[in-house]
Amino acid sequence: MIKFLIQASYSATGAAALLKSDSGTERKKKTELMINELGGKMESFYYISNGDAWVICELPDLASAASIALKIKASGMGSISTTVLLETEEVDKAIKLNAGYRYPGSN
Repeated sequence: MIKFLIQASYSATGAAALLKSDSGTERKKKTELMINELGGKMESFYYISNGDAWVICELPDLASAASIALKIKASGMGSISTTVLLETEEVDKAIKLNAGYRYPGSN
């Protein structure tokens, strides 16, 4: 499973719909259901002070994250950004790998 931070931003239409018909709790439940249907697991769901939502979840693959992003964007109710989250052990492994990078001007 891959861990993601999903940052969702409501459009004006999406925010109006949230205010009119949904509760924050219902939106959280619907988000968790969507993630579960893709074989994932929601770890946390937060609204931030501007009304947008941040979700941390695990999904089986990148295609699952892309599916969520496409569905949300296609709805016109908001935009989304997904970020892969790395455990500290994964960073330790990355540090030991030699990517062979040479910065400009180096030999």
